[in-house]
Amino acid sequence: MQLTDAVVLVTGATRGIGSATATELARRGARVVAVGRDAEAARAVAAATGGSWVAADLRDPATAEQVVRHAVDTHGRLDAVVANAGVGHAGDIAEMSVGRVAELVEINLLAPLLLARASLPVLRAQHGGALLFVTSIAGALGVPGESVYSATKAGVEAFADVLREEVRGDGITVTTVLPGVVDTGFFATRGRAYDRKFPRPMPPERAAAAIADALAAGTGQVVMPRWLTVPARLRAAAPRLYRTLERAFG
Repeated sequence: MQLTDAVVLVTGATRGIGSATATELARRGARVVAVGRDAEAARAVAAATGGSWVAADLRDPATAEQVVRHAVDTHGRLDAVVANAGVGHAGDIAEMSVGRVAELVEINLLAPLLLARASLPVLRAQHGGALLFVTSIAGALGVPGESVYSATKAGVEAFADVLREEVRGDGITVTTVLPGVVDTGFFATRGRAYDRKFPRPMPPERAAAAIADALAAGTGQVVMPRWLTVPARLRAAAPRLYRTLERAFG
C-alpha cells in the first residue's frame, strides 16, 4: 500500500515499538492515529507526528469500535491498522494470578481480534487496506517460563493465517511481524530482566522500519532478525529435535 497520506491506526503507540512505528510512519507521510492508555503520552506522540490520538484501555471490549470510529470521524477513512499493544510476563504460570493471566489474554490476543473485527467493515467498504499484527518470536518458538505470553502470541499468528484466507479477494493484506529481543521497557514490566548476552536487543527503530516496510509491501510474515527464521522453521518441522537443542544450547 502507499503510505503517503494513508491513515494508520497504531495501538501501544506511546512507548517502545509503537512509538517508534508512529514516528517512522509519519516520516513516510502517513497520518497516524496514536492509541494508548496514557493520555498525555498519546497526545505527545500525536503532536510529534502530526496525527491524532485516542486514550483507550484495550482490555475494554468496546475500545476497538471506539478507536476505529475516531479514525474515520477524524480523518475520513482508515487505511491500515498496526495492532502492536502487548504485555509480557515471565514466570511459572502456577504463580500467576488469575487477573494477570486474563490481562495477557485480553491485551495480547482478544484486543487484536476485536480490532480486526471492528476494522474489516471499513476496509471492505473502501475496497482495500491492511491489518498488521506485531506478535513475537515467542509465538513461533514457545519460550519456557513465558508460556502464557507465548500462547497469546501464537494465537494471533494462527488467527492472522486464517484471516488472510478469509479476506482474499477483498484487497486487504494481513501481516504479522515477529520481533526477537527489542530494547524497550518491555522487560522491566514482565517480571524478569533480560540477562542474556545473545541475541543482543535491537533498537525499536529497526522494528519500526520493518513494520513500515511490511505495510508498504503487503508482506505476509516478517521475522526479525532474519536468522530467527531458522529456529522457527525447525521448531515447526521437528518440535522434538528443537526442544532437545534448546535444552542443550539455550
